[in-house]
Order: sequence, then structure tokens, then C-alpha cells
Amino acid sequence: MLSAFVRAFRTPDLRRKLLFTIGIMVVFRIGSFLPTPGVSYPNVQICIEQGESNSLLGLVNLFSGGALLQLSVFSLGIMPYITASIIIQLLRVVIPRFEALHKEGQSGTAKLTQYTRYLTIGLAVLQSTTVIITARNGQLFAGCSVDVIPDDSIVTTLLMIITMTAGTGLIMWLGELITERGVGNGMSLLIFTSIAASFPGAMWSIAGGSGGIGAFLIIMAIIVLVIALVVFVEQSQRRIPVQYAKRMVGRRTYGGSSTYIPIKINMAGVIPVIFASSLLQVPALLAGFGDQTAGWKQWVAANLADPGAPLHIALYVLLIIFFCYFYTAITFNPDEVADNMKRYGGFIPGIRAGRPTAEYLDYVITRITAPGSIYLALVALIPTIAFIALGVGTNIPFGGSSILIVVGVGLETVKQIQSQLEQRHYEGFLR
Repeated sequence: MLSAFVRAFRTPDLRRKLLFTIGIMVVFRIGSFLPTPGVSYPNVQICIEQGESNSLLGLVNLFSGGALLQLSVFSLGIMPYITASIIIQLLRVVIPRFEALHKEGQSGTAKLTQYTRYLTIGLAVLQSTTVIITARNGQLFAGCSVDVIPDDSIVTTLLMIITMTAGTGLIMWLGELITERGVGNGMSLLIFTSIAASFPGAMWSIAGGSGGIGAFLIIMAIIVLVIALVVFVEQSQRRIPVQYAKRMVGRRTYGGSSTYIPIKINMAGVIPVIFASSLLQVPALLAGFGDQTAGWKQWVAANLADPGAPLHIALYVLLIIFFCYFYTAITFNPDEVADNMKRYGGFIPGIRAGRPTAEYLDYVITRITAPGSIYLALVALIPTIAFIALGVGTNIPFGGSSILIVVGVGLETVKQIQSQLEQRHYEGFLR
């Protein structure tokens, strides 16, 4: 991996792309520390030191690289865009127009991207309003004795909403710039930057906590094992052989080649973890309003809002498994794959083309998703259980989803760099 980066920096074209990508990442991190107009930055720092942040916003704070708790210009991070992308993908199943646009090719994809941008801005307005109200009511920081937003006028509130929404739009633009002119997927790299920026502080808090160096070494060993598991599973795939029949078009012969359909064990990626975390936050969010002495609210706080509660862990696992099957069924359509193979004269050896091929692909996907969903649940739970057992805490951003995203984006980026290097330094069999 390191040799690939060294060779990439020796290639002028790739060096420009890598430096451009790194420059965008630096701009993104700078924006994470610029305070939003109307926010008292010294008071924010005092609140961070005095009290613990709202755990319900932990996922958003993680994907923003800690910018949410800073109430900076980039407070919302990339989460509105992620949510909008997921919603548009889910609407493809419900709205036939979206599915038709998806099948139109580049023009239809551009139209769906435009809808995603509009929805991102709308979600950014809603989320920025929620964050400002939460901060003003004192729910963003528990036990803080100072006001992080001293001026509660309507003009200041509107200015903060516009600033945070504009910051989300700028992040979306920066991510698209990386995709077009840099290396790798821009949005994924910005998420990678946000999560990786939280790791040094988390490691320092583990080493300086009650567990000391012993807990730190145990946590690091567990993280290394989880990373090895993630790399092994993310690289694993089931290859279904496909044979294409020969066709005569004029005087030319086409087809007759053999290939395969690569099916990953974890086709859903980290999306089921995000869905499960978001759903489990809804009851705790509803219980956060009104009188906190009610019996059902105390039960929700003890059993659903606490990440270490047995009921919370059980529901978390079940939701991850459910969303693994759900999202895989949306993103991989066996009928569409079988129709495309039949159209171009392809078939799976031993399986008839058409409906039998679709049923076989559905059978393979159903069976391979079972270990994939269990793996995803284990990766999401192992760090959390380790933190609870060692008494480190559950709000440290070293969760399984963080490791899964960082390792997955890193592997994909290295693959893209290596593929571009092979295009520029291909020497063939004459060497």
C-alpha cells in the first residue's frame, strides 16, 4: 500500500490529483473549527469540558469530525447528503419515475443526483434548526452552566440556519470536486477524514482514563483484530461463473468468453448500521421532551437509550440483520441481472436463462447475506462491548461502524490508485 502511494507521487498526473484531494481535506477540516455566527466559542469549549454531549447526536458528531459539538460552519457534516442519498435510493422502489431515471443511464443518473442535492439542502435546514434548538435549550451539553448561544433573536437564529445549511452545500460541492478532479469517491473520503480526525483524541482519552495503559493496549489489540476481520470479509466474494455464447454479427464473431458475477459477503456496507442506530435513537429522542420523571421515559432511558442495555444490544443486532436483507434486496435485483445476461447471450453453467437464473441468483444472495449480516452485527458490537467491559465508556468514537467505514474507504481508495498506476505504467508480458 505504501509503495503504491510512493509510485503515485512519482507520477505527475496522479501527484496533482493526490495533492488536490489532500488540499480539499484540509479545507474541510478548517471549516470544522470555524464557529457559526451567534455562537460563543469560549462558552462552547467550557461546555465540552464541563458536561457530556447528547449521545443521541453522537452519529452526526462522528461523521462531522467533532464539528457538531463545536457548533461550527460544518456542524452538520456529510450526514444530510448521506440521508438524502439513502432516501432517493429507497424511493426508487416506491416511485416508478425514479426507477426509470435510474435505467436511463448518465442523463437519468444526473437527474437523480440533482434531486439528491435539493433534498440535501432541505434536510440541512431541518437538521440545523434542530441542532440550534437543542443547543439553546441546554440539551446539547448536559450539565453546562453557560449559554453557548447568548443571543436568541430571530435574526441570529436565521443567520445560523443559513450558515449551517450553506456549510452543508459547500461540503457537498467539495466532495463532488474530489470525485471529479481528485482520487477516490469524494463523499466517502470526507467521511473518512471526519472519523479519522476523531481517533487521536479517542486514543488519548482511553490512555488517560481510569483503565490506564492496560485498557489502552487491550482496546488497540481488539481494534487490530476487528480491522483484520473487516479487511478479510470486505475482500471476500462469491464468484458466480457466467458463459457467453458466440454470436455472428456480419463477418465478426462476438462472445464465447467466460466471466463471473462477483457477489460480496457484505453487499449492504455500513448502511444497515446507520439505519439501526437512527431507529434506536427515535424512542430516546421522543422521551427527551417534557417531564423526565414519567415511568415510561425512565424505562426508555434505561433500556433503549443506554448502549450497554441488553434490550438495546438485542434490538441493535436484529435491526442490523433486517436492514442487511432489506438494503441488499434494493441494491441487487436478480431479475434485472438475469434479463441483462439473457439479452447478451449469457448464462450460468447448469442453470437455464431467464427466470431460473433469477431464482438461482436470489437463492445465492439470500444465503450469502446471512453470514454477512452476522459479521456486520459482530463488527458493530465488539468495540462497544469491549468498552463496557473495560469501563472505558460507550461514547468513544471507536465503534465498529467507524472502523468499517475507515477500512472500507481506505481499501477502495488504494484500489483506485493502483488501477490508475497500472494504466500509466503497464508494461505487459514483454518485461
